[in-house]
Formats: sequence, C-alpha cells, structure tokens
Amino acid sequence: MEFSVYAIIIAFILGVIFCPILIPILHKLKYGQTEREDGPESHLKKSGTPTMGGIALLGAVFFTSILFAKGNDEGVAVLVVTMGFGLIGFLDDYIKVVKKRSLGLRAYQKIVLQLIVTATFAVFLMKKGLGTDIFIPFTNGTTLDLGMFYWPFFIIAILGTVNGVNLTDGLDGLASGVTLIVATFFMVLSWVAGSGVGIVCGAVMGGLFAFLIFNSYPAKVFMGDTGSLALGGFVVSTALILKMPIFIVIVGIIYVIESLSVIIQVVCYKFTKRRVFKMAPIHHHFELSGWSETKVVTVFYTITAFACFIGFLGSKNLF
Repeated sequence: MEFSVYAIIIAFILGVIFCPILIPILHKLKYGQTEREDGPESHLKKSGTPTMGGIALLGAVFFTSILFAKGNDEGVAVLVVTMGFGLIGFLDDYIKVVKKRSLGLRAYQKIVLQLIVTATFAVFLMKKGLGTDIFIPFTNGTTLDLGMFYWPFFIIAILGTVNGVNLTDGLDGLASGVTLIVATFFMVLSWVAGSGVGIVCGAVMGGLFAFLIFNSYPAKVFMGDTGSLALGGFVVSTALILKMPIFIVIVGIIYVIESLSVIIQVVCYKFTKRRVFKMAPIHHHFELSGWSETKVVTVFYTITAFACFIGFLGSKNLF
C-alpha cells in the first residue's frame, strides 16, 4: 500500500509537469478536436481544443510504474497492456488529427491490433499459471472455473471494456473521472490481495488527478483515443489479474450503460428506422434533454462512486 501511495504522488507530479509542456505543443501543431456538427450545439465551441493529451497521462503512468517494476511481473503486465492499447489509440488519433482521415484506423485494423495486445496478455496469464477461475460477487470468495470457456470470455471482456471506456470519453472530465474512481477501487482490492498491480493503479490514479486539472470543464485538452483505449486496457487487465472481471459490470456500470446505449440505438434504427435516444452514447442524450455538461458528469461520477461501494460489499472475504 505504501508504494501505491508513492506512485500516486509521483505520477501526479509528473502529470502536472507533462500536461503544461504538451498542451502548447499540441496547439502549435494544430492537433485539435473536430466536433460533430450533429452533436450538442454547446460542443461546437470545443473544436480546436488540443487532443491526444493521453500522451501526457501515459507518460506519467509509464515512468512512475517503471520505478517499481523490479520483481513486479503483474504490474508490468498491466503496464504493457495499458501502453499497448494506448499505442493503438495514438495511431488512431494520429490518422484522424494529423492525416485528416476522419475515421482513423479502419475497423479491421483496430480489431487486429487489439487482438495482438490481447493475445500477448493471454500468454502472460498462461505462463503465470493464474488459472481460469474468476470470483463471483457477493459469495464470500466463491470462484467459478470457466475452463475452456475462459478464453472466449477473456477476449470479450477485454474488447468490451476497452471500447466501453472509449465510448465514455465524450464530455470534459467524464472518462478520466469515472476511471479515477474505478482505479481507486482496484487499488484497494489489489492491496488486500497483495498484488503488484496496485502500483500501476496508484500511477493511473495520480496521472488522472493531474490530467483532470486540465481536462475538467472547460477542458484545455482531451485525452483522445490515446488515453481512453489505454485506460480501458488498464481497467480490464487489472480486473483479470485479480480474477475480478465480473466486477467491471458493477464498478464500471457507466461503461456498460454507454456501450448498451450505442448498441440499442444502432440496432433499433437498423430495424425500425427510429432512435431510442436523442443521441448516443447516452451522455449526449442527457445533454440534448437539457442537462448541463457538468451535471451529466457529476451524476455519472456519483453513480460510479456508489457502484464501487456496492463492489466493495460484493468483494467481502474475496482474498
């Protein structure tokens, strides 16, 4: 726990240093956000705000985690997955912002790259011999061995979480604040479990605390896919090492709701030509329903905090 606290402090200091250095560079290079014309009118003023700020966040997380990497195989594995998905996000951002190709990486390219990172993590888990069992919430430590079904579940959990966090990144401070709360949950549980992933959790927490100074409303910088995909990779790899992937559905309920809103919107429109929500992901629906951006973010933070409290109750006697 002591080292995790050190990681929070170090990553925060690095983040506070890196962000003010990176933001003017992004401005100078004109790596700005392009807002959807069919989106909330209030978002049009955000066009030109620097994106790819996730570079500063990941820099803080990387350099902090490396300080405590010796003998910490689990922490290194989470760091590799986090950075791997961050690199995919960076390539996507680079193509969209620098190459001016609005769609970024093509769908098949994203899937292939994400599967490569996923496969690398799978190899680590197999070599580590962590097994194919997972904890069931609210059962005082009961596990379920998925056997051969673990690996399809593993792939779905990773891809679903990573892209769920990516969808959540649509309002100032939303994905960063929600993930900060989730990271706190996993840091406490990793400490109880005696797992090395707590160091990376602390680094992510410190990095996000710093990033929120510049990303909260009104945002001076956005994390872009560089940050959001990396955070998704961090959340799911941490949960899998702790054998707690089901807990993502609880503590990451906002990720789930955001993803479901998009799926429901697409499916319903495809078959009925009608939209269930005014706009998806659902945070935009609330904006178009009259909620201020800060109200949506505050409510989603509150829901996440309460969900993590439920998660703590469900993790009783887990370790």
